[in-house]
Formats: sequence, structure tokens, C-alpha cells
Amino acid sequence: MISTRLMLAAVAGLAIAATAAAQTDKMAPIGQGEATIYRDVGFQGPAVFVGEAKSDLRLNWPVRSIRVRSGTWELCARTRFRSPCAKVSADEADLRRVSRLLYAVQSMRPVGYVPPVQLEPPVGASLRGMSSEFFPAPGDRNGRRVLSCTTGNATANCAARTAENYCKGLGWGGSASQTQETVYGRIYLADVLCTRT
Repeated sequence: MISTRLMLAAVAGLAIAATAAAQTDKMAPIGQGEATIYRDVGFQGPAVFVGEAKSDLRLNWPVRSIRVRSGTWELCARTRFRSPCAKVSADEADLRRVSRLLYAVQSMRPVGYVPPVQLEPPVGASLRGMSSEFFPAPGDRNGRRVLSCTTGNATANCAARTAENYCKGLGWGGSASQTQETVYGRIYLADVLCTRT
């Protein structure tokens, strides 16, 4: 027969597991989360789901309540996360109870939000033939993409000179063709065909 002590320990273990599961349900990695904002108090009226940082909600109505599915959110009365701001990590039927300054939420983000790092695009492998080599994403010796023009505007003429120098630096006679690719606002050489002549 099972002792009373073992039975109590089992019940306590189940209670702890249930509590942990409920807390895990509300937890999210830092900088992530999901929430739904509402125009009216009590989670009424038009609603918008938010799953990432929004520097400008562009709503034509005030946010008066929020349901937090996961994470902790920073709500700000001005765009670009400018103060006054307040943090919420649970459902709030009336945001005026959190802060009277949050009557018009203009931006919101998960706590710990870090803007995505704009990495340089990866360097592509080349396809080498007997008399030419094709580089879809030319890279330098350090493994970084080659900018189409290091000084001034990235014009077609500047890109052609850069591609010519790139090919010659690799032992080819020059560049037969090249294009330019914009990645994260920077313009890189692309599709460079180096030839012997």
C-alpha cells in the first residue's frame, strides 16, 4: 500500500510541474513575445496582433487594453520607443491603470529588444572554367563581399573598374561583365565574369 507521505510528495510534484508549465506558457526568450492590442478597454473593439518590435504602430485609434500571450512588452506613447513608456507582462484590461500617459500608444517592443544585426551578405563560391571564372558574390581575402565602388556613387563605370581590378588581383586578364547587388543598403559587386583576355 502506498504511504501517505509518498502520495503527498506525488501530489506536490504534480502541482509544481503544473505551475512551471503555466509559467513557461507565458515566458518568451528575451526580445521576443506576442501580444494583441485593442482600441477599447476590456479587450473590445478593433484589435492588432503584434509579434515583433513596432517603432510606429500607425494606428488611427488609441490603444486602451492589451492581451499578452508571451514576453514582457514596453509600450511607449510616442513613435520610435520614446518616453513616456511602461512595461506590461500580463493582460491589462485598462492601460490607464498602468500609466495615464499611455492613453495613445504609438510604439511597442518586447523587453530586451535588439535590432537585427545587419551582417554582410555571404560570399558565394565561384565556377571556374578553362578560360574564365564566374563569381556570383565576389569576396575579398577576408571573406567579405566586395563593394561595387569604394569612393563616390556606385555607378556602372565604377563597378566595372572595381570588377576589372578584382579579376586582375586574382590573376585573370580582366572582367568581361559584372552587375551590382544592394544588400542592407550597401551596393556590392555581383555576377562577375573574370576572363583571360
